[in-house]
Amino acid sequence: MDNEILTIPAPDLKKFCCDVFQNAGLSAEDAAITTDVLIAADLRGIDSHGIARLHFYLDGIRTGWIKPGDNASIVQETTVTALVDAGGGMGPPVSHRSMHMAISNAKEHGIGLVLVKNSNHYGIAGYYAMMALAYDCIGISLTNSYPFSVPTYGRQAILGTNPIALAAPAGKHLPFVLDMATSVIPYGKIELHARASQPLELGWAVDPRGLPTRHPEHVVRDVGKGPQMGGLLPLGGAGKLLGGHKGYGLMLMVDILCGVLPGSLFADLMYPSTPDGQPLPAGIGHLFAAIRIEAFRPLEDFKKDMDELQQRLKDSPKAEGEERIVIHGEPEFEKARERSIKGIPIPAKLARQLRQIASDYGMQSPL
Repeated sequence: MDNEILTIPAPDLKKFCCDVFQNAGLSAEDAAITTDVLIAADLRGIDSHGIARLHFYLDGIRTGWIKPGDNASIVQETTVTALVDAGGGMGPPVSHRSMHMAISNAKEHGIGLVLVKNSNHYGIAGYYAMMALAYDCIGISLTNSYPFSVPTYGRQAILGTNPIALAAPAGKHLPFVLDMATSVIPYGKIELHARASQPLELGWAVDPRGLPTRHPEHVVRDVGKGPQMGGLLPLGGAGKLLGGHKGYGLMLMVDILCGVLPGSLFADLMYPSTPDGQPLPAGIGHLFAAIRIEAFRPLEDFKKDMDELQQRLKDSPKAEGEERIVIHGEPEFEKARERSIKGIPIPAKLARQLRQIASDYGMQSPL
């Protein structure tokens, strides 16, 4: 039944995913990195970017617009910056290495900034920002993405959901981890609603006329398929009343930093195709930055103030009917602890997809 939810231990799902990627042509190292990014998303409850994305990467490899080898090269660099050309390769491996480069520069010089061009979908932005936490650095990660979103007052999807992530360590409290799309919701959530046959909330997306829609299957079917086909709304929703123009501005900011600055593609130029419709490399761009806290102040003082900041928020008066004030990252850390014990839930439709993938690659299904 389509509403059935199966559960699989994270290590089992991780092994299956890693084996699939190696069978698809990735090196053992690149398969492990990509798998870790996907499973991290599932553990943290970001199901739209977890194992549900496996087929997307496999389709890209199969059709040729994702190159499975290590095709990345450093175009130019300074002591604190670098521009990396991903060469159309997998997004997670080049992103993982680029973030490590940014962290290394930050540890030596106080700050590191690495831009990547000609890449592909890299998973959840927060994964790379959180890499900096182990080195007592603040991590930042941005990426532009497939044009699923309409500009304020528009009705054609021309901008990506363009996520932003920042992670900062704390002392007694959990690290602060902001990981958000600059659209009202990420496109993956539309896909989840479509798979579950659940209506959208009004204000999430618009139809080809630019009017609110509650039909996820229409958005999945129509967005990006031609001019004036509707799409997701910027953070804040339609118009200016609730600040939709601010979300629109954040989308543009990410496109400037990840597309225009590194010389990658941007807006609806991404995911190009040949005249006969064959997909070409996506041309996605990323930004990775790390800030060494001790380049500015003692680490323990920073962590102490981070704790105080969070505690002051938690101790502040709650709205009527509310029991707690949540800090960004808390729900995901709590979900990861829960799913590490109970396993990762797999909806029936996704389970069928994973079984088909296992069959395609001559493997045993994990479900």
